[in-house]
Amino acid sequence: MEEKYIGILTSGGDASGMNAAIRAVTRSAIFNGYRVKGIYRGYEGLIADDIKELTTEDVSNIIQRGGTILKTARSQQFTTPEGRKRAYEVMQQENISALVIIGGDGSLTGARIFAEEYDVVCIGLPGTIDNDLYGTDFTIGYDTALNTIVQCVDKIRDTATSHDRLFFVEVMGRDAGFLAQYSAIASGAEAAIIPEDRTDADQLETFINRGFRKTKNSSIVIVSESPKDGGAMHYAQRVEKEYPDYDVRVSILGHLQRGGSPSASYRILASRLGDGAVQALMAGQRNVMVGIHDNEVVYIPFTEAIKDDKPLDKSLIRILNELSI
Repeated sequence: MEEKYIGILTSGGDASGMNAAIRAVTRSAIFNGYRVKGIYRGYEGLIADDIKELTTEDVSNIIQRGGTILKTARSQQFTTPEGRKRAYEVMQQENISALVIIGGDGSLTGARIFAEEYDVVCIGLPGTIDNDLYGTDFTIGYDTALNTIVQCVDKIRDTATSHDRLFFVEVMGRDAGFLAQYSAIASGAEAAIIPEDRTDADQLETFINRGFRKTKNSSIVIVSESPKDGGAMHYAQRVEKEYPDYDVRVSILGHLQRGGSPSASYRILASRLGDGAVQALMAGQRNVMVGIHDNEVVYIPFTEAIKDDKPLDKSLIRILNELSI
C-alpha cells in the first residue's frame, strides 16, 4: 500500500511566524510517524502540483525567519469549481490524505468549501496579522506586526513633536481594528479610528473636539485601513478642509508591518498550533481551525472561525480616550 502524506501550505498574506508553524507541523508529523509534503505558493501551487517532500532538515534554521519558505499567493483559480477539482486530483496523485492550511479568513473559507465538495480532511492554522479569526485569542503574526507598528509610531512621534504636526498613521486591519487599537494604546497615540467604533458619531470630529485643540500641538491618530472610508488619506484631507489650522501629515505603514523576525512568544504560539494540527489529525478531527483560548489549544469548526466576527474589547476604546488627554 502506498504511503499517505500530510500536505502543508501557506496561503493569503504572509505573517511572521508562519515558518515556525511549518517547522512544527513537519517535525511533529514526522515524530508521530507521518510523512509530509510542502505545497508551494498556496492553493496555486496545489493546482500546479508544485510540491515536494519535507524532511526535518528542510525546516532547520527557519523558526526565526519572517515570511514563509513555502511562499504564498492568492489563488483566483481555487475560487472556481474547476480549480478545486484540479487541486483534488493533484492531492490524489501526490497521495496527500490531509491538508494543513496556514492562513487567514479567505484561506480557511477556501478550505471549508474544498472539504465540503471533496470530503478532504483539512486542518487550519490562524495565520494573519489582523488577529480577526473567531475562536482564537491570537493569530500567528499579530504580535510581531503590533511591535513593528509601535516601533514606527515611536519614530514618527519624534517628528510630530518637533514640527507640531498632526499625523495620521494607517495600519493594516481592513475590517478589524485590533492592530490600530492596541498599537494606539502601546504607543501613546491620541486616538484610533477603527471599524468596530463606527457609529453615527463622527470619529474624527469626536477626536478633534475632545481636547486636542486645547492641550496639544502635536498628535498621532492610528487609522485602520478601510476600503469603506478611504483610510488615513481620507481623514487627512478632511482635516485640511475642515480644520485648516493644523499641519497634517500621513504615514501609511503598508507591507512594512508584515515582515520581520517573529517575537519569542509567537514562535512558541506557532509551535503549539503546528503541533496541535498534527494532534488534531491523530484524534480524527477534520475541518477545524486550531486556536488558542485562555492559553489552551482548542479546535474551532471552520464555519465558526470564518462566520463570526471576533469581538474587540470595547473597554480599550475607553482606556485610550482616558489615557490620551
